[in-house]
Amino acid sequence: MTASITAMASQGVQWTPMIALLAPGQGAQAPGMLTPWLEVEGAQDRIAAWSGSAGLDLRRLGTTADAEEIKDTAVAQPLIVALSLLAAEQLLRRLDLPTSIAAAPAAGHSVGELAASAIAGVLTSDEAVELATVRGREMAAACALVSTGMSAVLGGDPDDVAAALAQLELDAANRNGAGQVVAAGRLDALAALAAHKPARTRVIPLPVAGAFHTRFMAPAERALTEYAAQLTAKNPTRPLLSNTDGQVICEGAEMLARLVAQVTRPVRWDSCMATLRALDITATIELPPAGTLSGLVKRDLKGTATLALKTPDDLDKVADLIADHSRGASRADYSGIPA
Repeated sequence: MTASITAMASQGVQWTPMIALLAPGQGAQAPGMLTPWLEVEGAQDRIAAWSGSAGLDLRRLGTTADAEEIKDTAVAQPLIVALSLLAAEQLLRRLDLPTSIAAAPAAGHSVGELAASAIAGVLTSDEAVELATVRGREMAAACALVSTGMSAVLGGDPDDVAAALAQLELDAANRNGAGQVVAAGRLDALAALAAHKPARTRVIPLPVAGAFHTRFMAPAERALTEYAAQLTAKNPTRPLLSNTDGQVICEGAEMLARLVAQVTRPVRWDSCMATLRALDITATIELPPAGTLSGLVKRDLKGTATLALKTPDDLDKVADLIADHSRGASRADYSGIPA
């Protein structure tokens, strides 16, 4: 059951609506992204354990593998979730961590929602990486059944874009806000969209294996339903936003069900950002591989401070972010990402 923030407060959940933790999704990965994080305490052992459960050499994949290899859905998803959680553990274990971080709302984009759920205590970190492994493998298998893909549609009138997608039987798989919609479906329909694009739009094919978050992922959803039956989800320990509708979820069982169904449902990141706005969030910390969500926040939530954690050195910037908030100077960019 979805509960309001007021209901969470009545249940004794304390939090400060100021800073939110964000976990990126597939497409954010980059060669060598794990390398600097392997220097932090305990990282080598953590990655080795997750590699064993995933059946993948995450250390090699995150350090020396090239862009083509880590683009593979079966590789990218567990690798991204593992890196996000490795950084989150470093952030959250700091002894001087203030309440504004310890109880900050969490949200993740697509597979990043698994990392966000672990940060909120719904799953353990090990369970999140294992679930990401199954998710990536099953989505890759579903992609092999039909030739499908995804294209970003930037700009244009929203009604015109929706009409064009409907005419071509394409789905709006991601609504990212800031005038960004990701169309998904059969490759010939995507080609037709690019050839006859709506007025004032750009259509950019995305380097993905298939139509994620659409009906084409139904085989993956069935496999995930079976796998998730062995998991016992706990209720979130911090506000946890859902990609389905941007709502704050208070029951672990519901969140787990949403994580499973998410592979065939659109990602409503625009709704998540609307909730962040309603919560009076004035700063976000994006976990690695960071950058994409910070860019969306800056374009859609004007004036919100953003910190993209790309290396362990960026953890030191968290203190500056908090100090500026305490002085009331919250409208800044700590990520180094151009708007």
